Amino acid sequence: MVTYLAYGLAIALNLMILFIGARFLLTPHPAAAGYGVPAKEHGDAAYLTIKGLRDFTFGVIGLALLAFAGPTAEAWFMLAAALAPLGDTLIVLRHGGTKATAFGIHFATAIAVLLSAALLFTIGLT
Repeated sequence: MVTYLAYGLAIALNLMILFIGARFLLTPHPAAAGYGVPAKEHGDAAYLTIKGLRDFTFGVIGLALLAFAGPTAEAWFMLAAALAPLGDTLIVLRHGGTKATAFGIHFATAIAVLLSAALLFTIGLT
């Protein structure tokens, strides 16, 4: 049961970040608004693309690690990757976003990623 939960949560989180990355690449301004810090209409295009590529890459790496290296490697990746949503929390707070977005989206995501890492470490030890 824990194995299914660990893999299921890891796959879901990786697919979600792939989706977010694709959204930033395809519809950057609406994606930025959803992130919590709206972008200027005629600016910030390079940064929005960078964010999209970063997130998309995280998703691909996470899925590849899970498929080819196993749960322990994925757990270490998730532990390190949790820095991104923790940083996103601070970015949103620092740049005028709402506390609801900062904590309800980004900090909650960091907690989910850390929970995923813990579950993956648990099954990697058996």
